[in-house]
Amino acid sequence: MKIIIAGAGKVGCSIARSLEAEGHDITLVDRDNETIEHVSNELDVICCLGSATNPDTLREAGAEHADVLMAVTESDEVNMICALAGKRLGAKYIVARIRDPEYLSQTEFLREAVGLSVIVNPEYECAKEISRILRFPSAVRVENFAKGSAEIIDYRVPEGSPLDGLTLKETAYRFGAKVLVTVVERGEEALIPNGDFTLHSGDKLCLMGEAAALRRFFTAVSGKRRRVKNVMIMGGSRTSVYLADLLEESGIAVTVVERSRERCAELCDLIPRTRVICGDATRDEVLLEEGIRSADAFVALTGDDGDNIVTAMFAKRCGVQKTVVKVNMRHFADMLDGEGDSMVTPMEIVAQQIVGYVRALSNSAAWGSIETIHRLAGGRIEALEFKVGDGAKCIGIPLRDLKPRKGVLISAVTRGEKTMIPDGSTVIESGDHAVVVAPAGMLKDINDMTGPEK
Repeated sequence: MKIIIAGAGKVGCSIARSLEAEGHDITLVDRDNETIEHVSNELDVICCLGSATNPDTLREAGAEHADVLMAVTESDEVNMICALAGKRLGAKYIVARIRDPEYLSQTEFLREAVGLSVIVNPEYECAKEISRILRFPSAVRVENFAKGSAEIIDYRVPEGSPLDGLTLKETAYRFGAKVLVTVVERGEEALIPNGDFTLHSGDKLCLMGEAAALRRFFTAVSGKRRRVKNVMIMGGSRTSVYLADLLEESGIAVTVVERSRERCAELCDLIPRTRVICGDATRDEVLLEEGIRSADAFVALTGDDGDNIVTAMFAKRCGVQKTVVKVNMRHFADMLDGEGDSMVTPMEIVAQQIVGYVRALSNSAAWGSIETIHRLAGGRIEALEFKVGDGAKCIGIPLRDLKPRKGVLISAVTRGEKTMIPDGSTVIESGDHAVVVAPAGMLKDINDMTGPEK
């Protein structure tokens, strides 16, 4: 597909890098010459210097023949003008990054007035992921499928865990919860295991199941863990505002520590139920004075990766069970790999969302369109949700007889409101949502899972 990305910032480059790996024809537009030079050296994409709001620049980038135009600059207004111009010039599908909560409250109006196909908001998506993580404090990461009916959770097996030394068959028998281990990361390897696979402490597991089943599993494995009731957030960013709203809707008390007095005054209006503290959270005495020792979770959301990581480490030393850190550079991941640590990267969350959308457009087969896609194990494995349509090869065949390709695992089937962890007798029907785990790039549509080896 021919794709134009307006805005070569962190989000635009992350999207470009992901779509380039998918084999698409990418053109990046930015008005900063230094940025364009850097991107042209880093990525195998066409670069176009100019304003995203200028129709001549968009024509030069090929908007008349574009399958998708993505407006992802820092400015909501620039993105909306770019979207309008691109639509008028003939781009088929329009994606716009819109971050302001006031604009987002008018989503349907904007879709119709501006001609948007998809609206992306990295800060809001980041806040949603953090709120899901805080519902499962034992988890490293939480993603959902089938509109929340099924969830996939990253969990690292700690030292002394009852899981250490058990096969997956023994785990299912001993703990009873209907969850499925879809991927195991061990050292540098990412494995899609079978029932005879033996778990060890230090393994990072991707677990699939309904939310209630996953809670029962964690209770059985780890014992009763105190629910998160009190969260301290470092930094008063847009993400912090979205997160405070989401947590308070769930009955969680939130404290935000922000160093700018002017921003604190804005936060008091934006999130009136939240306790807002004006202070520098990188200073130990500020956190101690504001009650870090009594917090159930600490979330670091400033724009400085180093400040976020170091302050989260201090929070762990103060006894906080769960820390979540926003980072922009993935190479910091090894610094935050202990029990109770989670890391989120907003630009990667959005890039994953966009890749799923583009793959759905380019592979919208009637027998199995892609609904969502989540990358696991550092992008080496994918969990894809397909809506199964008439003509899919898997319909009506018990899974024991389906014989999927090597490395492919059908991990969940949702039918109506019910999500099933499938076994050999499960039969997929037209209209079901099937979550399939496979090596990255192997599956373009649902019929690929039983196709010949490639």
